[in-house]
Order: sequence, then C-alpha cells, then structure tokens
Amino acid sequence: MKPQQKVSVCCCLGLLVVALAAALKEKEKEQVLWSKSWLDLADKDAADSASSALPTQTQTQPPLNLMVPLTLIDSAASKGAVCLDGTLPGYHLHPGYGSGANSWLIQLEGGGWCNSIRNCVYRKTTRRGSSKFMEKQLPFTGILSNKAEENPDFFNWNRVKLRYCDGASFSGDSQNEAAQLHFRGQRIWLAAMEELMSKGMQKADQALLSGCSAGGLASILHCDEFQDLFPETTRVKCLSDAGMFLDAIDVSGGHTLKNLYAGVVSLQEVEKNLPKTCIDHLDPTSCFFPQNLVANVKTPMFLLNAAYDAWQVQASLAPPSADPRGLWGACKSNHALCNSSQIQFFQDFRNQMLNAVRDFSVSTKNGLFINSCFAHCQSERQDTWFADDSPVLGNRAIALSVGDWYFDRLPVKAIDCAYPCDNTCHNLMFK
Repeated sequence: MKPQQKVSVCCCLGLLVVALAAALKEKEKEQVLWSKSWLDLADKDAADSASSALPTQTQTQPPLNLMVPLTLIDSAASKGAVCLDGTLPGYHLHPGYGSGANSWLIQLEGGGWCNSIRNCVYRKTTRRGSSKFMEKQLPFTGILSNKAEENPDFFNWNRVKLRYCDGASFSGDSQNEAAQLHFRGQRIWLAAMEELMSKGMQKADQALLSGCSAGGLASILHCDEFQDLFPETTRVKCLSDAGMFLDAIDVSGGHTLKNLYAGVVSLQEVEKNLPKTCIDHLDPTSCFFPQNLVANVKTPMFLLNAAYDAWQVQASLAPPSADPRGLWGACKSNHALCNSSQIQFFQDFRNQMLNAVRDFSVSTKNGLFINSCFAHCQSERQDTWFADDSPVLGNRAIALSVGDWYFDRLPVKAIDCAYPCDNTCHNLMFK
C-alpha cells in the first residue's frame, strides 16, 4: 500500500470511530432491555444492568464498579427466616468510614412478586426464591456507590443491599408444606435487621431505608418499623424508588395488578403484617397498595417515581392478558410509537399517580421527585442517579434532590410537567 493510501485509510478509520462515538453518546439515554415476558421484566433490576455492563478484563485491572460479596444470615434458620426454598437469606454490606462511619443505608432489593403455588415454585429455581442462585457478589452503583463523584451524600456510609427471596415484599408469613414453600418475608426482614444491628447499626446516628420496585413497596411497608429500631436522636428516613404501584385500570378495563396482589396477600398471609391504620377501613389487598399507605407513614419519606413507570406500563396497564390482539405491543415497548389515544391513557395514569400522592405531599417532612419519564428504578442506576446527563427537575439531579431532602438542606416537592416536556429522561425501551 502506498503512503498516501495508508494516510487515507487511517483518516477514514479515524472519522468512523469519531462518528460511532458520537452515535453511541446520542443513544446513551435510550436504555434497551430485552424481555421475554413481563415476569422477566420484573427481574430486570439495577443489579442486572450493572453486572451485564461490566466488560471482560484481565485480572490486573480492577472492575469498573465496586463488587461486594454476599453474606448469608446464619442465625436466620433458627427463626424460620428463610427464602422460598428454605435456604438462608443474605445481604451485601460495604462498610462506611470517616464522617459516614455511623451512618447506614439499607437498600431493599426488588424483583416482582409470586401470587400462586405454581409461580412461587418456579421462583424457587431463581435468585428471587433461593440464595443458592444468588450472585456471590454484586456491583454497588448509584445510591450504593462508594465514589463521591457518583454518590455525593452517601458514598462513605455503611451501605447494604438486602436480597429479595420471599416474593411478597418482605411481608408474608406462612408456608405450604405440600409444595415445600416458605413464605417468610417478614421474618427475613426481622432477622436481617437484627443481624445488621449487631454489625454496628445500633450505633447509627443517621439511617435511610430505601428500596427499588417491590423493594420500594417494602420500604413503605417497613418504614415505621425501621424507625422504631432506633432512639429518637437518630435521624431516620425512608426512600421508595419506583414503589408507587397504583390500583389502576388496565387497557381492557380490568384490574391486572389488583388481581396479582390479591393472590400474593392471600397465599402468603400478608394481612397480619399490614398497617392496622389501613386494615381497619380497607380490605387487605387494597392495603398492599402504596396509595392507601403513604399518607399514614409517620417517618419522613421520599417518593421517587417515573410518572409513566415502565414496569407498570408493561405489566399492569398493558400486559398480554389485557391486550390479546397486541394493539399495545409497539406503544408499550417504545412510547414514541404510541397514538394520541394511547398517550392520553398514560396521561390519565400520571394524573392518578399525582392524585395518589396529594395528601402525602402536604406534609413538610416528606419529599417527592416524580419525573415524566418511561423509567423504573432510578436510584441504583448510575446514569439516572448522578451523572453528567442524568435526569433533572429544577436543575437538580435525583441524587442531589434526595440529599437535599434527607439532610434538610432544602424542601423537595418536584413534580414534572406532562410528557413530552422533559428532555433529560433516560427512557426504557423494550425489544
């Protein structure tokens, strides 16, 4: 090859690389998940995203994210606090240091629910029902990151991810001997808290209970219990990320999520662990919905939610069972393909969410960040929690908004204008 040809080829390659880099940058905000079914979607949490994003590296190079090992709770078995298959529950703990040495962040893992013997038996064969299948280490990103530039307010706290293996948002307490199923979410919660208190959490001067998706519902259900663990001098607050599941009408006029919750509550005998303030005037299934709980939580709470929650769009509003002809298939996979009546259906859902948090938002102790995105679980993903192009409301990223509220720097009641006004969203699309 002649010298000038070499130069020409190199220039072309260089331009190609630059063009590809620009294209990739442009696509960063459109996160693509592959989903065989809505049950798979319930399983696609931040841990999946982060671990699948890890590049293959030689052993001499450190991983991009902090990897934290799994610890099983040995004392849990004697308390009957076990996963669906009877194995020990577990958690991942990264110790705090410096100014965060006596501060604790507990993140409750999400991952859907199981509402029948059949799907709870299936769940036993996954990490959502057995510690045998749990990852031995998980990446800590977003609100769990140990880097100040990624997690400015909580990076040096004791940070814990409590694994989810009961299928009822850490709230059931029953069993099915014939199917060898243990529904012991409430006992797992209690055993985990006892273990963490013994690891130093009893000395906490600050504590935050958070959770994503089904874990976000759990953080609402257990918020006041969490506060009761500590003396009044400890600052205790709760964060629910993508946990505002609504008792909404689906595209066929039915109640897909309410039917699912009815199975969970009945099968796992959740009623005994639901707040009495709700049970006294509503049925148990209604009391599993956050819209009937949040206004009565005494502990300060922050609700972080996408107004067009991607999981609810897929699994509650337009699941295959409610859309047998597939008329919503394209729209629910990519909101850009929705027609005007479908967009209006989503706007009505947003209005229902805003109505559901109205009483909650009146309290000065509470915080809100509801952005008009098609997203789900924004606190564990680094790109949505705190990054150069992460979602903002009022020019404040989610991480800064949560920090402002937690430390009483500023009141935070951030509610976005309706779609499509927000150009900072990291929308989820499904193929």
